[in-house]
Amino acid sequence: MTVVHEHVRSADGTTIGYRRLGRGPALILVHGGMLASQHFTKLAAALSAEFTVCVPDRRGRGLSGPHGAGFGVRQEVEDLQALVAATGASRVFGLSSGALVVLRTALVTPALDRIALYEPPLSIDGSVPTAWLPRFDREVAAGRSAAALVTGMKGLAAEPSLFSRIPRFALVPLLTVGARLQGEGSPEEVPVEALIPTLHFDIQVIEELADTAADYAAIEARVLLLGGSKSARYLSRALGKLADVLPHARRVSLPGVGHSGPEDDGAPLVVAGELREFFGGPG
Repeated sequence: MTVVHEHVRSADGTTIGYRRLGRGPALILVHGGMLASQHFTKLAAALSAEFTVCVPDRRGRGLSGPHGAGFGVRQEVEDLQALVAATGASRVFGLSSGALVVLRTALVTPALDRIALYEPPLSIDGSVPTAWLPRFDREVAAGRSAAALVTGMKGLAAEPSLFSRIPRFALVPLLTVGARLQGEGSPEEVPVEALIPTLHFDIQVIEELADTAADYAAIEARVLLLGGSKSARYLSRALGKLADVLPHARRVSLPGVGHSGPEDDGAPLVVAGELREFFGGPG
């Protein structure tokens, strides 16, 4: 499958690069925190027979420009709106913080008639843990990338069983080696060490959109709410809240799948099956 690199300009002039593959109606896939477009390779390929799949690198990553001094949710929404306008997409999928961006974009973008959200970390009365962020920022500033990664992963605990049983003193050297090995991959891929600092901005998005669930009652698009049975309770709580608020939503739980379900090392074919049915079905 041929993958083409293209770009659009956001409202503030920032370049937003994306990977395009496949044929058919345009479908945009928006990744989550500490990820880039490369992590949706299998998901995009699985959908490429039915859709022209466009996978952007969100700001601060890979093909795209920097976050910028005035970064916030508004910039993320404008980035996605620029891609919607350029591709003519009416279907968008988002994972985690990317799902929050898709949700907020749907609120102000009538062109979107179907959106699918995989475990948006919508904080409800402080349900999403973020108290670890100052330590994370200090470790990033000190160049201790692996330590920062452990702080972020243990702090969010999006898949509680993943890191909870491994002590911090064992995880840090393990992830240090892993980061070095990943850094030796394809030049088209963003090294994990470059992705770690971007988590700060995903937490900024989460905090800016905390307790905004009531806003989304105004969304007219059809919404698919996806989640895995192995994910943290605060993610399931957010999906439940959105299911109550959104006027045209359907919720699906994927047994045995965790927060990384859509990613290459998760269960992308399972997620692709749900998206194919939702985005390809009758209106």
